[in-house]
Parts: sequence; structure tokens; C-alpha cells
Amino acid sequence: MDTDTTPSTNQPPTAADEPSGLIPATVAELRKVVWPTRQQLFSESVAVILMVGLSAAAIAAVDRFYGWSAVQVFR
Repeated sequence: MDTDTTPSTNQPPTAADEPSGLIPATVAELRKVVWPTRQQLFSESVAVILMVGLSAAAIAAVDRFYGWSAVQVFR
């Protein structure tokens, strides 16, 4: 049986470790953020814009098809 007697270093933070107040807590959380590089930001923004454009085109095509079919049926 494996017995580990070393204390765990991954203790949850105590109330004394937490900053009090909204602004210090916000700043503490923002320091933990891993911000993207300029290249990542650009490439992911382009991917989002392309997907939104393709989705809008697909929705517009389906809408035009149903509009056309409604005109054909209800003439």
C-alpha cells in the first residue's frame, strides 16, 4: 500500500488569502487570465466572422426557399 505522508500543497484558499471588495477581487481574477497573442486573436476573430457570415447566408437561403415555396403553394 502506498502511503504519502507529505502534506498537500494544493490547499483551497482561505478567507485571509482572498482579497476583500469588488475591485481587488476583480483585479486578482484578471491577473489569472491567460490573454491570447495578437496572432491568436486575429485568426480566431477571422474564424468567427467567417462562420457568422456562412450561417447568415445559410439562414437567408432557407428563408428565401420557404418564401418562394409559400408563394407557389398559396397563389
